[in-house]
Amino acid sequence: MNPARTTADVYIDFLIGSPTVVSATEAARVQPHRPLAPAHDSFTRLLHRLEPDSDTLWAEVQPLIRRAAGVLVIDDSTLDKPRAKHIELVAHHWSGNHHAVVRGINLITALWSDGDGLYPCDYRVYHKDTDGKTKNDHFADLLTAAHARGFRPQAILFDGWYASVDNLKTIRGLGWTFVTRFKGNRTVRIDHGEAARWSSNRSRRRAPWSGCRGTAR
Repeated sequence: MNPARTTADVYIDFLIGSPTVVSATEAARVQPHRPLAPAHDSFTRLLHRLEPDSDTLWAEVQPLIRRAAGVLVIDDSTLDKPRAKHIELVAHHWSGNHHAVVRGINLITALWSDGDGLYPCDYRVYHKDTDGKTKNDHFADLLTAAHARGFRPQAILFDGWYASVDNLKTIRGLGWTFVTRFKGNRTVRIDHGEAARWSSNRSRRRAPWSGCRGTAR
């Protein structure tokens, strides 16, 4: 078998240096002229050999993180693939960028911030047909993994889509606090008081949380 003509480091250098266009064809085009320079199919085969692995990401970023001095941000984004017809993970997802449903790959990311730097430390690919997991399942998995790795965040930050009762209880069960958004019709309880619509608690939105009661979106 002939040795591979390119490596992961070569492709990473290309990703760092490419401001816009990212493809195997472009990676091959910008390679220095030399004998046995990698063609586009060399990069395609490389990407097929490199299975997605969040543990590899964690091994790279772990030395840079102070796990007790920062916040953990969990959010998802859709990588547009409008013309993809044969990519396994492509499905229809809501895109906040386009404010519409588009075809693409949905990536749920855990990002650590200490106020000075941003460090992606974990991720999950959402594709229910592959593993049967919902976005909320992946959200809980990211929290559990962060706890097992010794994170002690000052707060967990996420948007209102993930503000289900089960998710909030999971965060509370880990001993953490959260910062998120609620819809005005959400029923909540602040400081062990009576349950009321969130819109009626506008003047107390900065009060410490003891619990929430409502229905998941």
